[in-house]
Amino acid sequence: MITRKRLATGACGALLAALAVGLLPTSAAADDGPAADTPKESPKVELVLDVSGSMRARDIDGQSRMAAAKQAFNEVLDAVPEEVRLGIRTLGADYPGNDRQRGCKDTRQLYPVGPLDRTEAKTAVATLAPTGWTPIGPALLGAAEDLKGGEATKRIVLITDGEDTCAPLDPCVVARDIAAKGIHLVIDTLGLVPDVKTRRQLMCIAEATGGTYTSVHRTEELSGRVRQLVDRAADPVVTPVATAGAERCADAPTLKPGLYTDRQVIGRHRWYRVDVLPGQELRASVSVSADRAVNNDYGVLLRAVTTHGREIVRGAEAGDGRTDVISTGLRYPKADLDEGFGDGDAKPAAEVVCLQVSNSFSAPPSVKTTPGMPVELAVDVVDGPSSASDVASFGLGRGWWLLGALALAGFLGGLLWGWLSRWRLAVWRTH
Repeated sequence: MITRKRLATGACGALLAALAVGLLPTSAAADDGPAADTPKESPKVELVLDVSGSMRARDIDGQSRMAAAKQAFNEVLDAVPEEVRLGIRTLGADYPGNDRQRGCKDTRQLYPVGPLDRTEAKTAVATLAPTGWTPIGPALLGAAEDLKGGEATKRIVLITDGEDTCAPLDPCVVARDIAAKGIHLVIDTLGLVPDVKTRRQLMCIAEATGGTYTSVHRTEELSGRVRQLVDRAADPVVTPVATAGAERCADAPTLKPGLYTDRQVIGRHRWYRVDVLPGQELRASVSVSADRAVNNDYGVLLRAVTTHGREIVRGAEAGDGRTDVISTGLRYPKADLDEGFGDGDAKPAAEVVCLQVSNSFSAPPSVKTTPGMPVELAVDVVDGPSSASDVASFGLGRGWWLLGALALAGFLGGLLWGWLSRWRLAVWRTH
């Protein structure tokens, strides 16, 4: 019985591997121009630390939250990759009084974003003492200003033990406004022994920019998570390009293969255009992030349409319940022309395919609908199926032959197994 289960598991694994091979793109678009030789900018990270009075609480490994943060910072600063340009900003570190107006301006850059002098940065952190208010919104605006400029990866890591005390400047709205600028800045949040309200606010901030939220109760967790986020900024990633879809196809931007970000108001359409030559296949996918409280029952639709309004193909996904991201995709192989073209012949014209992104989200009246929800659109144009019988047209890529071989082997194996089982049963009955 154990052997039989292992055989089944192995067969399933091989089948999944075949599907994975088949679903991989057969080719990828690449730029051969001079931009390919341009050195990549160093990633930028700013650590934003809460130094408000509540950081005096002694509930992390028997020491104060401030002491735990300092210890974690020292460990993180020792491990920052050389290519990362790191800065530190504080909030609530200077004004100890009760004047709300002054307390809500209490944020400053402790260490500038740039090449890291570890000794200098550690010395600056060592001077901090829990002091005042918790102006998270102003601190995020200041951090975004510190990181502005260039095309480098940008990341803010916010570490706090409480929710913002400077409303009506809602830090969640601030995060959405930062994301809407299209500067590809991600905000990760860490809550030190957070209560329910703090956790909700920090999750909202992170979701608005595609970041992460982590609840922290030990010094080791804090240092490990911050170090992980700094290292993640140093990893090579595809930087999405900010674009603005139109209200109709005729006014839509023409997209080349790549990754794009946009904003979409609840219940509104966004249109984009892609050129597809005969013999090519368009592959597109879209993800819409629910970065605010939305009602249940929602969906996202991606349609490929001709310029005359005829639908070619569509992909759709729906849900019922809480989700952070909902995605769907489509594939459109454009048939190749039967006759070849010589050097002197005019090359075939590309077909303009209109991509329509729609959503069926709805939200309570108290939720702001602007800026729109984050949209990420991936577009690729690859060589299409080599013939009409190519199963790539059905989403199996060029790994169909391996899948067919596995299916045939499974069929023959089943016949052999059944014959052996019947033979053993006949022998057992005879004896």
